[in-house]
Amino acid sequence: MDQVTLNDIKKAQEVIKDVVLRTDMLENVRLSEQTGAKVFYKCENLQRTGSFKIRGACNKIASLTEEEKAHGVIASSAGNHAQGVALGARNAGIKATICMPANAPVSKVAATKSYGAEVVLHGNVYDDAHDKAIEIQAQTGATFLDPFNDKFVIAGQGTIGLEIFEQRNGEVDTVIVPIGGGGIIAGIATALKGLNPNIKIIGVQTCNIPSMKASFENGKVTSAFNDVTIADGIAVKTPGDLTFDIISKNVDEIITVTEEEIAEAILFMLENQKLVSEGAGAVSTAALLSGKYVPKKDEKVVCVVSGGNIDINTLYRIMSVALKKQGRRISIVAELPDVPGSLAKLVSIIAENGANILNITQDKLASGRFTKKQMVEATIETVDFDQINRIKSAFIESGIKVDII
Repeated sequence: MDQVTLNDIKKAQEVIKDVVLRTDMLENVRLSEQTGAKVFYKCENLQRTGSFKIRGACNKIASLTEEEKAHGVIASSAGNHAQGVALGARNAGIKATICMPANAPVSKVAATKSYGAEVVLHGNVYDDAHDKAIEIQAQTGATFLDPFNDKFVIAGQGTIGLEIFEQRNGEVDTVIVPIGGGGIIAGIATALKGLNPNIKIIGVQTCNIPSMKASFENGKVTSAFNDVTIADGIAVKTPGDLTFDIISKNVDEIITVTEEEIAEAILFMLENQKLVSEGAGAVSTAALLSGKYVPKKDEKVVCVVSGGNIDINTLYRIMSVALKKQGRRISIVAELPDVPGSLAKLVSIIAENGANILNITQDKLASGRFTKKQMVEATIETVDFDQINRIKSAFIESGIKVDII
């Protein structure tokens, strides 16, 4: 099995230096205050194509022979590798075909097409798209560019580790990195452990698809899939054997976060750092916010924000989940007598307690148990759970039956 070395990563840095951006390193003051550590963001969401993936893709394309380039390239991706390969292929003047899950964010599909690649949508998760890409590759003879399980790709992603070390002047204790197939953390871990073996590398996955955590614990590559995830960039059911081999040697711990914790992290980053992150890019923040990783006082922690390619409609739904989790939005279903003034009474209680109605619907034509009654549904903007409890108490005192959903 090909191994990736610190020297490979340094060579990759030279190869892609004119293509990729040296992304910002920003302190999140709020997160530093909350944890007592010094927390920094490595902002790969501000990278060209909106994600770190261009690093590995361009390093791999640069390694191809002229004959391989003539046959074009094919890749499978949840969206970010797709854009990196598409842009890299366009710059190299070669044809690119990208297989993506059918439910890939519209913005990622559109961006991939805008770089000139042909897009094939297939399946529900990355692994389905991968199988389709292998099928097409066998028919066309194109070179398959693996998104993570490839020496050149891992070396390209590892350049993030070199930049972290350089930008922090070596003053880094812990780096928290998202894990899907394992390419980014394998590269970063190789780079940083090669520069300083005492730097701690923490991987983060979603609880819904904890494939690398399961592999890490079982000591062998293990598939895992519990449910779909808003962190589509790390929705990989089966990690790579090369990335697993590197991770098992160089990563100190792998933790998982829930979908709600990821949603809350996306909102936190928007409000406190003015950064837009996709679900995969927010898991490192979620690890800290949720307390799944608790740093020591003054520990110098770098959270890798791997990408910012999030669909606006998806972002809207995620924000709703996060706001409800923080007590800043509730949805109610109320059963009222079908008499004049009932709705006004409900609305008054909400207003008197300082909350704001975002939308409201009234159904006076319902049948069954709602005969001579009306059903009202409303979404309410609140400040916190204390305010929600005051509103609930006011409803009870007024004899209004309300369910909060």
